[in-house]
Parts: sequence; C-alpha cells; structure tokens
Amino acid sequence: MKFAHWLVLGCVCLLPLSASAQWQWIDKSGKKVFSDQAPPPDVPEKNILRRAGSPPPRSGFTPTPSDAAEDAAAPKAAAAPKPAGVDKDLEEKTKKAQAEEKAKQAAEAEKNAKAKADNCDRARQGKATFDSGIRVAKVNAKGEREIMDDSARAAEQKRLQSIIESDCK
Repeated sequence: MKFAHWLVLGCVCLLPLSASAQWQWIDKSGKKVFSDQAPPPDVPEKNILRRAGSPPPRSGFTPTPSDAAEDAAAPKAAAAPKPAGVDKDLEEKTKKAQAEEKAKQAAEAEKNAKAKADNCDRARQGKATFDSGIRVAKVNAKGEREIMDDSARAAEQKRLQSIIESDCK
C-alpha cells in the first residue's frame, strides 16, 4: 500500500509540469518570453526558440530581408551531403531487396515454365493415345464406365491440340 501512496504523490507532483509554458521566444526588447500561447505575428520566425507541437500558420507574416536570406540558406544546408555510412547502408538494403525480388520472380518464372512443360507432355501423351485409335473409356457422373464415341473423341483431340499449341512453344 505504501507504494501506491508514493505513486499517487509522484503523479500529483508531475501534474503541474504538463501545464508549463510551451512557447518560448525573444521579444523586441531582447527578453525571453515563456507562454502557453503562440507569439504575436510581429515576432520574426528566427526569434521563436521553442514551439508547442506543430505551429498554426501565421497570417500576416512578411519576412524581413534578413529572414529571407536565412530561409534561402536553409535549403542549401539541407542539400549538404549526408554521412556516407547512412547512404551506403540504405543502398545496400535497397540492392538486397531488389536482388531478392528478382530471385523471387525468376523462381516463379521457372515454376511456371516447368508447369507448362508438364502440361505439354501430358497433352502430347493424351493426343498420342487418341490418335492411336484404341478404345478410350471415361467415367460418367453416375460413376459408370462408358466408351467415348467418335464425336467425343474428336472434341477431346481438339482440346488436347489447343493445349499443345499454347503450352508447347
């Protein structure tokens, strides 16, 4: 029970910290100002030291020439080269992912080619059987065995020929 009391006391002590000032800027006279509200629009962006979360868009703000020069310098600093180690790691990961993707595609293409070759072999064997002229029987829906007539035999030969033409290239 003593632990629970300490926990409650700690929470009560930390509660005021959440209400502390979240904005910090330097005013016109050069003093630091702490507030829970955004600074007035006449405070330049360079004088804002700390913000609360994402700042709302400031309406009516026109940058001074010195602010514009700083803003123009910012993209140049951002375009500076990054540490080589980070880029190398990223490039290696990207290359590895691309190599894995290519290997996966190659394996799938090989699998498809093998399936087509198997289908081709089966179709050729079936066609050879039908071309030989021997009697061929099939099982109907009732489970009875029936001999194929000439029209069913011709239809099956035509189907097997189309499989051969599509898979045996």
